Amino acid sequence: MKYLSIILFLIWIPISGIAKSFMGTTEEKDTLPVDIWRTKTISEVVVTGVTGLSLIKETPLPFTYISKGEIQSTSSTNIIDAIAHQPGLAQITTGSGISKPVIRGLGFNRVTVVNDGIRQEGQQWGDEHGIEIDGQGVSSVEILKGPASLMYGSDAMAGVIIFHNDPTLPQGKMEANVSTGYQTNNGQIDCSLNFAGNKQSIMWNLRYSKRMAHAYKNKYDGYVVNSQFHERALSGLLGTYRNWGKSQFIFSYYHLTPGIIEGEREANGELALPYEGYNVKTYSKALPFQQIYHYKAVSENTLYMGEGNMKLIVGYQQNHRQEHEESVDEADLDLKLHTINYDLRYTSPEKNHLKFAVGMNGMYQKSVNAGEEFLIPDYNLFDWGVFSTASWSYNRWTVSGGVRFDIRNLHGKALEERFIDFTKNFQGVTGSVGTTYCVSDKLHLRMNISRGFRGPNISELASNGVHEGSIRYELGNTNLSPEYSWQADAGLDFTSKMVSASLSLFANHIENYIFTQRLPGIITDGRNTYQYTSGNARLWGGEVSIEIHPIERLHFLNTFSYVDSRQLHQPEESRYLPFIPAPRWTSGLKFDIPTANLPFNNAYASIGLECYLKQSHYYKHDDTETETPSYSLVNLSLGTDISYHKKKIATLHIIANNIFDRAYQNHLSRLKYADVNPITGRQGVFDMGRNICMKLLIPIAL
Repeated sequence: MKYLSIILFLIWIPISGIAKSFMGTTEEKDTLPVDIWRTKTISEVVVTGVTGLSLIKETPLPFTYISKGEIQSTSSTNIIDAIAHQPGLAQITTGSGISKPVIRGLGFNRVTVVNDGIRQEGQQWGDEHGIEIDGQGVSSVEILKGPASLMYGSDAMAGVIIFHNDPTLPQGKMEANVSTGYQTNNGQIDCSLNFAGNKQSIMWNLRYSKRMAHAYKNKYDGYVVNSQFHERALSGLLGTYRNWGKSQFIFSYYHLTPGIIEGEREANGELALPYEGYNVKTYSKALPFQQIYHYKAVSENTLYMGEGNMKLIVGYQQNHRQEHEESVDEADLDLKLHTINYDLRYTSPEKNHLKFAVGMNGMYQKSVNAGEEFLIPDYNLFDWGVFSTASWSYNRWTVSGGVRFDIRNLHGKALEERFIDFTKNFQGVTGSVGTTYCVSDKLHLRMNISRGFRGPNISELASNGVHEGSIRYELGNTNLSPEYSWQADAGLDFTSKMVSASLSLFANHIENYIFTQRLPGIITDGRNTYQYTSGNARLWGGEVSIEIHPIERLHFLNTFSYVDSRQLHQPEESRYLPFIPAPRWTSGLKFDIPTANLPFNNAYASIGLECYLKQSHYYKHDDTETETPSYSLVNLSLGTDISYHKKKIATLHIIANNIFDRAYQNHLSRLKYADVNPITGRQGVFDMGRNICMKLLIPIAL
């Protein structure tokens, strides 16, 4: 209990319309993506935290809300790719099929992903391990930027990404949806079928999705060998709501088969083929490749207690991850992770301007090795946490805060002579306190200070083997201590008829920041050897956005994101943290097209610019990272609803990314460090070139 703090709460964020629709009281409107242009109405959005509904302008922590329309109007290869261009957010990529979220320079187990009401658990420690969520079934996304351990426990140091499924339809309605899409660069084909309804207090929602792509291409590499992938997903919901409350059961199945891009070169500089006769436009798997299966079942129950409520969520997940290197039939690395999540909380009604919530949540995990290769040992993990939060509003002030206590027990098991038996216990007190002040209807100020906590994961503590994704041999360190952070946030939001602007600044100090460091001169199994260590770190930066409406139909949006991160008391070559995104400026001009007396509605056209500045602050030690030059990408998009007899029958989107076919490497691309081309001298594999995406969405009212 030596770590003591008093600090925040408030951070969850479903929009009001979704919240009401979920209760079956309103009908969600079908709209095109106005949220991509930060309109003045954002300050009137109602958000939902553990202490009830609040206006977004009353929340002290920065967040981003992404609507379904915005997701649908974005060209992407996975759900993280679809949201990674938001201010303060980035992605660690491995080709076009795998992306990991990064919030303000922090990723991996420092970001908690929530889906179906529980935290997603699927080997987040791995560089090449993505998020096992069907992007075509996501209705909206909330991104909390800042420590959120208060609500979600250990691992939410950087923030939380919450994926919401489709809201429940109003009573008496049934609806089907069909969507399909195609991308020219990698031949990506998408399709999704959905059927939902709400009859006699019984609600249901079924969805099947499929996505597949062949190798993508760029100007320097041509087709990137083995970058094809295949994705399938099935999900369903069945529930009921009565006077006493509501209950629902959710299940999902997700299967991804991505190729493993090795980036090896022939003498002529071309990428080496995995086998003779390999077709760069094949949709089939080719060695080496991964197989990822994710199964999930969630029971969510809410009991109304006067104007308050008690909620219980219990979930089970199984993540089965395989790496096939030599045989299509037998996996070399085979990991099975079983997770049970639980969450029990009481939310009070608001009385005398005060509302509160108390609860407990956590998880139990069991991981088993079933292959012939090993990187981490078998292990059992159990953690639980209790929390209390409160929010008080009066006149122009809103003050919110809370405190949480966590305990985590991790038992690594002996395996052959590679891993020893060990047990580690971690505990921490976290919390936060923040306030917002309404200067006027147009201007709101906010400030928050929070304490984060993260226990070391199994890879950091006990890895001992070749990490094929990182092309190195990794060693864990059982002497690692938990990470703790102090973060201060400040910001403002301004809205008027012609201008909308926001500013978010942060400063973050992390104790015992965990990272890998090369052991000089040590080669294990033919690869350089790295071991996990820790030190103190400091990060600061922020995001700014401004949207101007010179006329009603014209929107001009600019955003800028910046993170500076340093390890304290380190020499020049290891001064900066790894995986820190480059400063990014985005600019867009959107025009709402008038369509009177035409079979179109909500039509728009836009042009956008993404400018990534040079990243010269990088982890230089042993050439782990290299400097990344600046580059700019130009994108175009068109969209419209198509109507027949004043009824919408379809929505069409056409998105053209990187229209000038610029060859570039994102600083967070793992493929940036593949083999050097002996002919051109360029290192690594480049990102996707020009790509045109077409999407068609057809709603069917029943």
